[in-house]
Amino acid sequence: MSPAGDSRGDRPRLYSYSKCSTCRRALSWLAAEGIEVDLVDITLAPPSKQQLQQIWAGLPDPRRLFNTSGASYRALGASRVKAMSPEEAIAALAADGKLIRRPLLVADDGRVLIGFDPQIWQQSLSPRPLGSQVEP
Repeated sequence: MSPAGDSRGDRPRLYSYSKCSTCRRALSWLAAEGIEVDLVDITLAPPSKQQLQQIWAGLPDPRRLFNTSGASYRALGASRVKAMSPEEAIAALAADGKLIRRPLLVADDGRVLIGFDPQIWQQSLSPRPLGSQVEP
């Protein structure tokens, strides 16, 4: 696991938490599919503000980044989170990795997967033959 979140090569970066059962299921699925990732402990090295700004900008509903079932979110309060500007929300997420919904997979090509859904991960991460295109 890379404590600093440094990616090596073209492998996706997976922000994960070892005590999270969903993260463990995602890791098992990735291993079974033969997909290598750079594993980052989201509690020790959450994504930077800059990374979160890029992720935030690319999501149709960026508030999905918040782990609404976690203790950090409950301590902060849903109403307070809803009232945050994007800049305040990004700062909060960067400061506390447990606020971020996990697992969070970030690929070098800009793809982002939040949470674990095997079907979505299969569609997004499966190798494609050269020349094939993905339907939007």
